[in-house]
Amino acid sequence: MVKRLALCVLIVCTAGGAFANESPFLKSLAGSWTGSGMMKRTTASSPINLSCSFQSKANGEALSMDGKCTGMLVVSRAVSAQLKATGGSYAGRYIGPSGRVSTLNGARREDAIELAVTWSRIVNGDRAATMTIQRAGANALRIRTVDKDPASGKQVVTSEINLQRN
Repeated sequence: MVKRLALCVLIVCTAGGAFANESPFLKSLAGSWTGSGMMKRTTASSPINLSCSFQSKANGEALSMDGKCTGMLVVSRAVSAQLKATGGSYAGRYIGPSGRVSTLNGARREDAIELAVTWSRIVNGDRAATMTIQRAGANALRIRTVDKDPASGKQVVTSEINLQRN
């Protein structure tokens, strides 16, 4: 009985640990990134083209991304995200173009961190959206935000930034 219990504990601890170390994945996201994309102020608005640059740093189980996006050729805004991995979960904060702090919670699925966003205020009829930070090859990164259109109930991509490692 004791041997079976010890074996079960060993299996559970080993299996849990196999997914717990996010450091190598986060390290692969570190570096200097530039690229372009679009954002929409609301789900119904026309997209605004963006040019963006980010500096991301990985420190163990933590990732910080600090950047700047410029739209309409003259308007430039700072954006940032800080994430911490604990076990198989991610939690952190996002500061978007408005300067307001929103919370992030989620998990990694293969080469993407899928996050639930809780906006600091009502956006598109509620405070919820999703954000995906996806490694798209060794030197490419995609950040996409999807929100629900309050009129139709459909999911709408409200921002997508495609970055290349410098």
